[in-house]
Amino acid sequence: MAGRPAWRHIPSGVVFRAVPGGTFRMGLSDAELDAVRAIERAEGADDDLKAFFAGADQARPVREVRVEPFLIARHPLTVAQARHWLPEYEDSFAESDSSTARFEDDLDDLLGTLPFRLPSEAEWEYAARAGTTTLTFRGEGRPDEDQVLDDFADEERTAAAENAFGLAGMGSANEICADVWIPHFTDAPVDARPRTGDGPRVVRGGGGDLSPWQGCDEWLLLLSATRYEFQDFTAVRPVAPVPTS
Repeated sequence: MAGRPAWRHIPSGVVFRAVPGGTFRMGLSDAELDAVRAIERAEGADDDLKAFFAGADQARPVREVRVEPFLIARHPLTVAQARHWLPEYEDSFAESDSSTARFEDDLDDLLGTLPFRLPSEAEWEYAARAGTTTLTFRGEGRPDEDQVLDDFADEERTAAAENAFGLAGMGSANEICADVWIPHFTDAPVDARPRTGDGPRVVRGGGGDLSPWQGCDEWLLLLSATRYEFQDFTAVRPVAPVPTS
C-alpha cells in the first residue's frame, strides 16, 4: 500500500499505519487564520466564515504537545468492517460495503466490543497534519471537494489521498475522539492523553458528511485543527499500540 508499512487486523480487514512519535503545535495557529482570511478575501465575504472566526477560539490557544508512537487505521471503519463487530449494522446513507460506516445509537455497542481504542484529540490532529503546519496536509489553499474520500474500494484513489503518514480521508468524515469536549483546550494534557470526564466527546473532520457541498464553506471541516462537540452521528478510526516485535 503505497510502499508504506501496514498492519492488518485479519478478522475485520482493518489496516493500520504506524505514526511516529514526536512533538507538534496543536490548534488553530495565527498563520492558519491568516490563510483562511486570504481565502475569504480572494473569494468574497461570507457570513459562514464570520461564524468560523467567531468560534476559532475553541481551537486555541496553540500549544506544543508530545505524542508517543501509535498505530491508527488507514481510514475510518467501513460498513463491511463494522459488521465484523456488529453483524446487524445497517447504514441507509452508505452506498456500498466499502463506504465509511457512521454510528448513532449503536456507537456504544461498537465501542463496547471493539478491541481497539479511540484516538485522543491530539493524536488525531497529529496524524492529520502528518508533519505539516498548514490548513490541511495539502497546503494553505482552500480544499476542494475532491479531497473528500468516503469510499475505499478504489485502491488507486485511496492511495492518492493518503498523507505522509499513509492515512486516507482525514477530515472527510466526522470522527469521534476519546476526549470529552472542553472549549479552548482548558487544562488539556501536554502528552496527548485524552481529557476524561462527563459530557459529549470531541469530533474532528466532517467535510464529506455535507457532500455534495452547497457553497456554505463546508471545506472548513477539512482543516486539521477544526474541532467541535459530538451531536448525532460519527465515524470511527480506531487506534492500536505499536507492536513490540
